[in-house]
Amino acid sequence: MRQHQPVQETREEQPPAATAAKPDTSVTYTSVGLDSLPGWQEESIAQALPALHRSCERIKTLAPDRVIGTGNIARPASAWHSACDAILRVNGGDAALRAVLSDMFVGYRVASGSGEAANDHGLFTGYYEADLHGSLEQGGIYQYPIYALPRDLVTVDVRDFAAGANLPSGAPSNIVGRVIDSGRGMRMTPYYTRAEIDGARAIASSADVLVWADDPVMVHVLHVQGSGRVTLPDGSVMRIGFAGSNGRQFKGIGSILLEAGALKPGGASMIAVREWLRAHPDDAAKYMNLNTRYIFFRKLNAVEAEDGPVGASSVSLTPGRSIAVDPRFIPLGAPVWLDTKDPDDLPLQRLVVAQDTGAAITGPVRGDFFWGHGEDAFMKAARMKSSGTYVVFVPKAPESLSSPVPPPIEPVEDAGASAPPQP
Repeated sequence: MRQHQPVQETREEQPPAATAAKPDTSVTYTSVGLDSLPGWQEESIAQALPALHRSCERIKTLAPDRVIGTGNIARPASAWHSACDAILRVNGGDAALRAVLSDMFVGYRVASGSGEAANDHGLFTGYYEADLHGSLEQGGIYQYPIYALPRDLVTVDVRDFAAGANLPSGAPSNIVGRVIDSGRGMRMTPYYTRAEIDGARAIASSADVLVWADDPVMVHVLHVQGSGRVTLPDGSVMRIGFAGSNGRQFKGIGSILLEAGALKPGGASMIAVREWLRAHPDDAAKYMNLNTRYIFFRKLNAVEAEDGPVGASSVSLTPGRSIAVDPRFIPLGAPVWLDTKDPDDLPLQRLVVAQDTGAAITGPVRGDFFWGHGEDAFMKAARMKSSGTYVVFVPKAPESLSSPVPPPIEPVEDAGASAPPQP
């Protein structure tokens, strides 16, 4: 699920559906009327119903007293349950959905900073579901492993050892590694790097290979995207999704090639990156290994494989209607009104749903638009890098919130959330 350039890894595992975030003074939420949103009356918003229904079903599993959101967009899950019940009763029709949203929700324009320094514009990029060719057996052209989660990989939640303590801002709550015998007892050490895994086959005995691919460059693209479709020799398709990572720091391959002088500034789109790596196979592995972060996958079950790749909110993504956000500022599962430009510089004003996250999707106004799968989706995702704004929808405040908002639940940190956006 995120790592960006601008096509990115976004599948870092997150808590279920809409998760509350710790209040942050660097974000401002300003209420706006839905009728004032650009394109509100013209957009075919009913096309977002499948995405809305999936997120609402997930949100309804949350405890009613759980707090979702932060600051003045904080609401108890019970308020979301009522709003979602109304959405789930909408079977179709733009007018019907527009009426429910206007009746049950209020919109908040999101801005970075506060006061006169507040800025409601941010960066919007695109991602897609990678397409590969592979085989369940190694042989011939199928020589590049796509690994399942290793059996010796250990994830530690730091909060289990510091109950009640507040972690420093930006500090990961999860640490990933493996346990070794140091000679003076057992200790945890960082997990293997990409070079150790792919070059030295360090996990050959501790991780199962889900499938063997025919193209190392597309395997790297898969790691950046976090989900994919693998076409097998018999024509059947295996869908795979994010299962975990080695916990290492992400560094975008576009930035790596820029620093090496292989690509020129302004020319490091994922299209150019893919072409360069394929044209320089002798150097490709060396540069790809400089991104030490490694992603592990799982085979999606039949229901998941039918509906599409699964995002961080544990629901299947909908092409053109799902967006990855920073869950510290936008609750997962929330409807969002997006106002930006598509890769062809045409207005992109539509209702989307916050259903995913990304290692480089950080900040109050930052989004990653899901385009679907296939080469056309890749080309759109790889070219999208637009300035824009968005408005998050939350249920109208119930009377119970007329008193001070209760403290929100601390979110599970994305292990790669500190990775900066890459060219």
